[in-house]
Amino acid sequence: MRLFANVIWIVFGGWMIALEYILGGIALCITVIGIPWGIQCFKLAILGFAPFGQEVKPGSVTGGCLFLPLNIIWIIFGGFWIFLTHLFWGAIFCITIIGIPFGLQHFKLAGLAFAPFGRSI
Repeated sequence: MRLFANVIWIVFGGWMIALEYILGGIALCITVIGIPWGIQCFKLAILGFAPFGQEVKPGSVTGGCLFLPLNIIWIIFGGFWIFLTHLFWGAIFCITIIGIPFGLQHFKLAGLAFAPFGRSI
């Protein structure tokens, strides 16, 4: 079932979500200062490509106290808008019964997009 759902997800737009996150991650990694945020974009790309069967959980504590300021910078410079976009599409998909599983995946992406530092897939 996960494979079937992921194939449908990829065919109907999941590849675009992953491509956007990959391109954003590459653009951020070109600058030295943007590497931490670029890595988070790659994490979102992995989840955006095949979200079914994946779980977002708290990551290791190796980052220490840096997770909070990095997440705040992420939210200020675009994370909030990414969060709202996934929230919007999640609500749109949940209007129909068939779209509910896909809407729930957008809600999962929204949670990770709001504060990606300190979480792992």
